[in-house]
Amino acid sequence: MNNDYRKVNSISKPSVISACIFVVWVLLSVSSVHANTDADVERFKSLYNYALIAEAAYQGETRVEQVLVDQGYSLTAHGELPGYGVSYFLATSDSARQQILSVRGTSNVENAMVDVAFQLLPNKPTGIKLHQGFALSADFIYDKVKAHLRQDYRINTTGHSLGGAAALILAMYLDAAGYDVGEVVTFGQPKVTNMSGARQYGHLDVTRVVTPKDMVPLVPPLDPMDLMNMDIYWHLGTELVLQPGNAYSELEGVDSMMRATDFLNEMLSPKNLQHHYMTEYINLITPKMVNAKRVPYENDFSIYDWIGTSSE
Repeated sequence: MNNDYRKVNSISKPSVISACIFVVWVLLSVSSVHANTDADVERFKSLYNYALIAEAAYQGETRVEQVLVDQGYSLTAHGELPGYGVSYFLATSDSARQQILSVRGTSNVENAMVDVAFQLLPNKPTGIKLHQGFALSADFIYDKVKAHLRQDYRINTTGHSLGGAAALILAMYLDAAGYDVGEVVTFGQPKVTNMSGARQYGHLDVTRVVTPKDMVPLVPPLDPMDLMNMDIYWHLGTELVLQPGNAYSELEGVDSMMRATDFLNEMLSPKNLQHHYMTEYINLITPKMVNAKRVPYENDFSIYDWIGTSSE
């Protein structure tokens, strides 16, 4: 009997231990899923606040101040680039020891898409190549707000469309000048630099929020053959694609860049422009503040398909 007891006992202990480990693993897995879901919801609540600040740049100073007060900020500086329809404002929160710089895109997206110059030129403040027009906007804004910037505060930047491009370049300027750069959150932002520039400023915390049919973030469009050219335009950071309802996709690097291949033969249309407006971004973010679900992004074009075709 003792031998039988020892035999049963020797089997049961590992079984109990294994069962315990399995239960702990299940509990951790479940809690991890809930934690990730909660984190996603908080993430979209933060993005919603950024979206309101980015949208406020299109409105009057009264609306700007109202949005800022609701988020614990006060207006520090406000201005507009003469002749370009691009405005900006700097806000400060002394309690949070933070500042936020918001830039509005041009009010005429159609003309902006037609007139935009694609040439990359060396930029002295950053040491990389940048889109000339976006850099000029950033230069103007940086010169106007520099006296109001706090070296001892964290500075976040945001913006929509061409304003998002300027907001990203401003973050680069601030980083190069030694400021504490926090989050960079842009909406419908076109590309601003090349692969080398994206790599040099890859340490910045950049979130690019896009909608699937907004063409502006895909400009200039990508031809797969251009992947052999190190001087092509390239995006920074994480791309958050706002799908309908509570769904969203997250892309980086080549996966993000390959989205542009969907639109190689598609012309800019009123439907595309509708997907570019800040109202569309806010409408798509809103349900994700209650329940957000990450889903794979389905691209009509696969880089792996292209590699297989090109090697034949």
